[in-house]
Amino acid sequence: MLFKESFSMAFTALLANKMRSLLTMLGIIIGVGAVIAMVSVGMGVRSNVVDSISSLGSNMLIVSPGSSNSGGVRGAAGSRTTLKYEDATAIKNKVKNIDYVSPSVSHSYQVVNGNQNWNTSVQGVTQEYMSIRSLEISSGSFITVNDITKRNRVAVVGSTVATNLFGTSNPVGQNIRINNQPFKIIGVLDSKGQSSMGQDQDDVVIVPLTTAMERLMAQNYVSSINIQVSDSEMMDQVQEDVEILLRQRHKIIGGKEDDFTVRNLTSLMETMTQTTTMLTLLLGSIAGISLVVGGIGIMNIMMVSVTERTREIGIRKALGATFKNIMMQFLIESVVIGVVGGIIGIIIGCILSTVVSQLGSFTTVITPLPIFVSFTFSVGIGLFFGIYPARKAAKLDPIEALRYE
Repeated sequence: MLFKESFSMAFTALLANKMRSLLTMLGIIIGVGAVIAMVSVGMGVRSNVVDSISSLGSNMLIVSPGSSNSGGVRGAAGSRTTLKYEDATAIKNKVKNIDYVSPSVSHSYQVVNGNQNWNTSVQGVTQEYMSIRSLEISSGSFITVNDITKRNRVAVVGSTVATNLFGTSNPVGQNIRINNQPFKIIGVLDSKGQSSMGQDQDDVVIVPLTTAMERLMAQNYVSSINIQVSDSEMMDQVQEDVEILLRQRHKIIGGKEDDFTVRNLTSLMETMTQTTTMLTLLLGSIAGISLVVGGIGIMNIMMVSVTERTREIGIRKALGATFKNIMMQFLIESVVIGVVGGIIGIIIGCILSTVVSQLGSFTTVITPLPIFVSFTFSVGIGLFFGIYPARKAAKLDPIEALRYE
C-alpha cells in the first residue's frame, strides 16, 4: 500500500508538469532510439556479410594461382599458370575429409542471342561445382559428367543473363553464341543476388570445364580449384594437407615461395563477423552516450523539483513521513521518467530502423537483445541519477523546510 501510494503521488507530480517531464524524457528517448537504430544497422551489415560469404558455399577452400615473377618484376595475383586440372584430381584422390572438388576457369565474353547481346563472365566448371557453391536450378538441369567427357557445347545461365538475352521467355533449349561458338542452354540458375562486394552473382554463364579450356579459351591450366570440406572442424587440417600436396606436385622445396594461395572462407567469415560485431558495439556505445546525457537531465530536473517542493516535503515530514517515504517517492518519479522514456524510445527506434531499411541502402535487423539492454539501461539510469536528488529531499530538516519561501 505504501509503494502504491508513493507511485500514485509520483505519477501525479509528473503529470502536473507535462512539458517539463516530456523534455526530461527526451534525452532517454533519443538515447534508446539511437541505440536500437544503430545496433540494427550494425546487425544488418553483419547479416549481409554472413549471407554473402555463405552464398559462396559452406566449408569451402579456394586454391588460386600465385603471382608470376619475371626478371624481378612481380605480376598480378593469379597471374601464374601452374595450377593444373591434374592438381584438382590429386587433391580429390589423396586428401581426406573432402566431399567435392571442382577446378574452374573464367573469362569475360560477349554472349549473343539473335539481335541481343550481353557481356558477362563465362565459367568453366565440373558437375561438382553445383554442390560446392550451393547452386539451385530454377528450370532445366546442370552440366553432367557426360558433358565434361564429350566437351559438349552446353551452358547454364544466371537469371541476369537470361533476362537480358531472352526477356521473360524461357531460355532452356535456346541457342546462344559465346566467342562466335554455338552453345545450347540446358538450365537457368536460381537468383542469388549481390555479394557483399556488390557483385551480381546471377550475371554468369556456366559451361563444362573441358569445353571452356579446349574450345573457348585454349588453355591447359585452371584459374582456381574449389574444395568443399566434409567437416568445418577439419578446415585447417585439410588446408594444410592441400598446401603440402601442391608443394610436392609443384616441386617447391626449402624456403621458396608458393606458386599458389589457399583461402579459407570459414576463417574469412569469422574475421568479418568479428569486425562487424565490433562495429555494432561501437555504434551502440556512441549512441549510448546520449543515454548518460539523458540521465544527467533527469538528475537536473529532479534537483529543481526538490527545490520547488521543499515546503511540501516539510509538511509531509511534519505529518510523519519517514526518510524512506520521501526517498521512495522521488526515486519512483525518476524511474518512471526512465521507463516511459525507454518505451517511447523503443517505439521510435524500431520505426526509424524500419524506415532506414525501406528507404535507405542499409539492411537493418531488429533483435530483442538491444531492445532489452537499452530499456534496462534507461531504467537503471533513471534510478541511478535519481538517488542523489531523492537523498537530498529525504534529508531535509522539516522545520527548515516549513520556513522555506
